[in-house]
This record gives sequence, C-alpha cells and structure tokens, in this order.
Amino acid sequence: MKLRKLPKIALGAWAWGNDGTFGDQLNADSLRPVFDAAVKAGLNLWDTAYAYGVGTSEKTLGEFLRTLPRDSYLISDKFTPQCADLNAENAVTAMFETSAKLLGTDEMDIYWIHNPVGAPEWTRKLIPLAKSGKIGRIGLSNHNLAEIKEAAEILGAEGLKIAAVQNHYSLLNRSSETSGILDYCKENDITFFSYMVLEQGALSGKYDTKHPFPENSDRGAVYNPMLAQLEELNAGMKEIADRRGVSVALLPIAWAIAKGTLPIIGVTKVYQIEDAVKGARLELTDEEIETLERLAGKTPLNVIRFWEKEMK
Repeated sequence: MKLRKLPKIALGAWAWGNDGTFGDQLNADSLRPVFDAAVKAGLNLWDTAYAYGVGTSEKTLGEFLRTLPRDSYLISDKFTPQCADLNAENAVTAMFETSAKLLGTDEMDIYWIHNPVGAPEWTRKLIPLAKSGKIGRIGLSNHNLAEIKEAAEILGAEGLKIAAVQNHYSLLNRSSETSGILDYCKENDITFFSYMVLEQGALSGKYDTKHPFPENSDRGAVYNPMLAQLEELNAGMKEIADRRGVSVALLPIAWAIAKGTLPIIGVTKVYQIEDAVKGARLELTDEEIETLERLAGKTPLNVIRFWEKEMK
C-alpha cells in the first residue's frame, strides 16, 4: 500500500460508536454535516475502531467514505484484543476484514494494536497482514516504552517497523513524555498520535462547575468531580485565548502539535471541525506553552481512565 503524508491532525470517531462514554445518541443524519464540513475543510484522516460500538462507528463512517474516492482520505483503525474472535485462525486478520467491510475498503492506512493485552502474540499475528500490503503503517496504542521496544524487536526481525504510537497525552497527562516515549518516537521516526488532548471536553472551555458534563455520561462521572480543581487552569487558558482572539479549545490542540505530536480530535459537531482547523493553524509562543504547562502542573489530577495505565 502506498504511503501518503499524514496531516497535522486526525479526526476521531470514538463517540460515533454510541457506547455511552459521551452520553450522546448520534446517528448518520446528525453526523453527516460534520463529515461534510471535514471534507470541505480538507481534513481527511479518520480514526476509528471496531471496539467503538462494536462496529457502529465504522459502519457510520464507512457509509460516508463510500461517497468519496479512496485516495482522498486516510483510515486509522484498530485491532482490539478484548474484541478478538479467539476461534478465528488469525484473530487480527479476522477483525481487520470485518472492519474493512464495514468501512468499505480493502486497505487501512494505519492499523493499530489497540492495547498490549496479550502482546506480543498480537504483534506476531499482525505480521502476515502487514506483509500482505493491506496496511500502510503499523501502530501501537496504549503501550508503554518497554512494550513498544518489544514490539519493535519482533517486527524488526521480519523487516517491518512501528510507524506510529497512540497514547493518551494532554496537559493533564504527560506520562508519555516523562517516560521517554515521545523522545523514543522522535529518535526512531515514529509519529506520536495524542488522544484526549481536550480531556473529552474538560479542557475545551465549555464546562465548569456551573456548566457540568451530562450526568448520564461516563465522562460526566469522571470529570464533573474535577471541575472545581480545573478552574485555575481553565481561567489561565481563557486569558491566553482572549488575548489571541481564539476559543479556549484551540489551545490544547495547538499545544499538542507544538510538542511534536499529531492530535486526534473527537468530532460530533460542525463547530468542532472548525476548532480543529483553527487549532492546527495556531502557533503558540514558548511563553504561552510554559504558562499552560505550569498551570497544568499545579493541577495534579488523575485522568488515567480504566482502560489505560500511567506510562512509566
């Protein structure tokens, strides 16, 4: 599969799976304007997974992608060990084929091992698929540095390499930086994808103690108790945003890019597409970056979710 240059940002379709994490019940009619806005803005890298609603996200995204030429977009999809068909001859290939059918494609521009449960078995089972040419780039998600190096050794023995790493990385969770993963990626020409840079909206400027998350969502249960402690950071971000004449949500996006990462921005509304475009264009000063990190450092909250671990 021919490799194409990656853009500055990716668009996340996690919420499109309607798995209860975000509290919204989305459908193709409500998401179509979002997709159309992305196409119009020239954003073409979509991140999804079979695990997001057991194919719901892929199915919805696939319906839209089928209306476009295959060479006009890039797909980032994942093998999730917890969803594996253990009766299949090769569970990685089986999930790939299921996802590809839902998305309406034969190839994935990036295919990830979603987490290290069962690794390195899944790394080895990915090899035939990678050698078939159906995967442009091999990625690892939610892996720590030791697990990344282990996978790199297994793949290297077969003439393959890790092209991308995807971890939770934000102003409130920089463990992929402090553990040396970002440096390792830079040294080995690996693109680091940062997800949850906005902490599912907690760093967007939209939510505070007077305007909490929906109570019927997983993110409400996680972030609502933290909103009071985030006030100083959010106030500092608003001050910078007001001075620059932009919305607060642009700052974490621009910060993640400034740190040398490729942020995945979850999108369910048209304005989020607009924020993603503006955030990718915004260049923060060194002073602004230092201010953001200093304020975030004064807010030692544990935002590691149940499926994750702190990178050490």
